[in-house]
Amino acid sequence: MTVTADPRASHGVGVGLAILAAFGFSFKAILVKLAYPYGVDAITLLVLRMAFALPIFLWVGFSSSRNAPALTRRDWLAIAALGVLGYYGASILDFLGLQYITAGLERLILFTYPTLTLLLGAAFYGRAVSRREWLALLLCYSGIGAAFAHDLQFADDSAAVWIGGGFVLASSISYALYLSGSSGMIVRLGAARFTALAMLVSTAATGGHFFATHSLVSLAQPWAVYGLAAAMGLFCTVVPVFAQSVAIRRIGSGQAALVNMIGPLLTIAFAWLLLDEGFSGAQIGGAALVITGIAIVSRR
Repeated sequence: MTVTADPRASHGVGVGLAILAAFGFSFKAILVKLAYPYGVDAITLLVLRMAFALPIFLWVGFSSSRNAPALTRRDWLAIAALGVLGYYGASILDFLGLQYITAGLERLILFTYPTLTLLLGAAFYGRAVSRREWLALLLCYSGIGAAFAHDLQFADDSAAVWIGGGFVLASSISYALYLSGSSGMIVRLGAARFTALAMLVSTAATGGHFFATHSLVSLAQPWAVYGLAAAMGLFCTVVPVFAQSVAIRRIGSGQAALVNMIGPLLTIAFAWLLLDEGFSGAQIGGAALVITGIAIVSRR
């Protein structure tokens, strides 16, 4: 007797995993902001985060490569470049930006990476941008402007808002470059193998940055920092990465992207509840514009 899986149950599991991924990704900024008052700096916090995630990605990378074809030199070069861009470059720039701006503004800027991917495609590959996509761009960056206005209103130092916003925008560009280059590698290697190997490269790059600028003494941190870094490594890195992969396989990338749009709203809500960040109509209006723009640009 053959048992057929209920497609509705499979869809429900996929939606649930997409929500879990959105929660994990959106909560990362909250944990970073909670760690900074203990005196830890960006690269030390990042290296601790990567260290807690490393064993799982080592296991996934080993398991997925065991019976797979050997990688060519070109594959390794691509993995190295993309790993540095996506999980080291984007992360360190993001962590630096969070020293200056609110978690809510950070999430909104990062959330614009699909529009940056669109612009990169137009700049480097000559891809035409449609009228609908220009509308999406206008909405997204109008929303960012409204969120910036909110942060400038509450900030003691307006220059810090611009510096932090610049770091996070650079982080979003780095991640968009990673996404633009990773699709072909995912097709060649599979999502789990590519992601694990790229994460291992980024861990090595993060470690190199840390040891070039810090001594081992810097790793001596309060226990609260270790706990927050472990939560970042496991619940805001490993869990959402693989939850998102399974969700896409079950419900498709389009629906997974739609569910992911709750991320900025979750970050704003948690920042208000846990970080006592200011809350205003401009911020909510900006979030609504960004989410609408991303919804438009994500439609097939």
